[in-house]
Amino acid sequence: MSENEIGILRITLVRSTIGRPSDQGRAVKSLGLRKLHRTVERPDNASIRGMVNKIRHLVVVEEVPAGDDETAGTTTKTDATARSDD
Repeated sequence: MSENEIGILRITLVRSTIGRPSDQGRAVKSLGLRKLHRTVERPDNASIRGMVNKIRHLVVVEEVPAGDDETAGTTTKTDATARSDD
């Protein structure tokens, strides 16, 4: 795959790291996940997939096609309580 064709992984933390081994907590932190139900987008490569595999029981992962990578590397809030200014 060329650099332009690398996909994006959208990773959402859905379970807490409390009571989990410290290496799993470090993997969550290194992915940039801080709070439950927050989502980050990371490049789809072997190192990211390895971290996700270690904590696969704590996260939900979606693959985003390579063409939709406008928001790569950003953290977004995916919460239903977000207010809109109407």
